[in-house]
Amino acid sequence: MTPQEFVRQGAEILAGQPFSRLLGVEIGAVAPGRVELRLALRPELLQQHGFAHGGVLSYLADNALTFAGGTAFASDALTSEYKINYLRPAVGELLVARAEAVSAGRTQAVCRCDVFAVKDGVEKLCAVAQGTIVKLAQD
Repeated sequence: MTPQEFVRQGAEILAGQPFSRLLGVEIGAVAPGRVELRLALRPELLQQHGFAHGGVLSYLADNALTFAGGTAFASDALTSEYKINYLRPAVGELLVARAEAVSAGRTQAVCRCDVFAVKDGVEKLCAVAQGTIVKLAQD
């Protein structure tokens, strides 16, 4: 599959996720075992101190982890579990999540993700996540 086909397929998957459409998530890049998701920050995604809400960061990491695992399998996938560490408040105009499959077997992948807040063109790491992604059984 060409890089353009991966991006097109990734965009179709996001378009099929009502919650992702609601948030306005976009594919930045996608390749086997790797993905970049982007989310423009707007006021309704912030918490009371003006930082991106932790749930938004968590969603973005979860979805990026699952994309990375799914592209490693070349199949539909689901998150089995994940953990996230918030490192600093996410402040800026944009969130960028970059995930990769660290190890992928026949039915399970371990993936990691870094989430960056972008302000004035400068990326700052604000969260890291790791998860186990499972291949969706094709009945």
